[in-house]
Amino acid sequence: MPRRIILHAGFHKTGTSSIQATLRENRIALKKYAALRLRWHMQELVSATRGYSTWRDPLTLIKAQDRFEKLMDGLPGMPRRTLIISDEELAGHLPGRGDLADYSAAPVLLYAFWEIMTKRYPEAEIMLYLSTRAPETWLKSAHWEHVKSSNMTMDMEAFHERYHAASNLEGMVSEIASRVPCPVHHTALEDCRDLPLGPADPLLDLCDLPLSLRSELVAPPPMNTRLSDDILNAMIAANKANPTSSARKAAKAAILAEARAS
Repeated sequence: MPRRIILHAGFHKTGTSSIQATLRENRIALKKYAALRLRWHMQELVSATRGYSTWRDPLTLIKAQDRFEKLMDGLPGMPRRTLIISDEELAGHLPGRGDLADYSAAPVLLYAFWEIMTKRYPEAEIMLYLSTRAPETWLKSAHWEHVKSSNMTMDMEAFHERYHAASNLEGMVSEIASRVPCPVHHTALEDCRDLPLGPADPLLDLCDLPLSLRSELVAPPPMNTRLSDDILNAMIAANKANPTSSARKAAKAAILAEARAS
């Protein structure tokens, strides 16, 4: 049984890819102290959490619960270790997809997962960790992600007007904390800039790792850095000009390749 479970469930565009890359890069060093369950361990589960955030129907919530149970079933022996479960899509889709305007599915999903963990491991210390970000920079990053990965043609101003409520991540942390009866920790991305391991450091602080081990951990290169507004506008134009998904992907891949080569 794990002595502690840390569920890191979001939010998108708050350094979560860097956190997961740091955990993955240091998995061998961490193995004695922490068991990791990252994105590739839960693809079917996050498909269900994304579905629930979109449809909010009881059947999809049950599907997410069942798949979280299966994730628990597949865990190794973890005597006295910390279990870290990390994937921002445990909170659902990134807001900005059509009518998906916020993270209001997250409290429901996280309560359901807390209930499962509590029944499975009644003596373990269970906590949530949520990474956040200032509203304006979160909106810019979320808009960038949608333009890059979908057919979005909305400009930044229109995106801000429609989805600004989703950027109140601190408010959503408070909502989750009021509805999930366990400690809820959170750190803003802006507060992690000068930390040795960036946004992974506050999460690792919760693991009570030996100081000698912390000094040996290494930070991977930055993940998913945002490019210039010129590149963003070029990709919006590509989304407008190309009617098929394959053509859009090819056009945007070419834009990104040229930007990275320059």
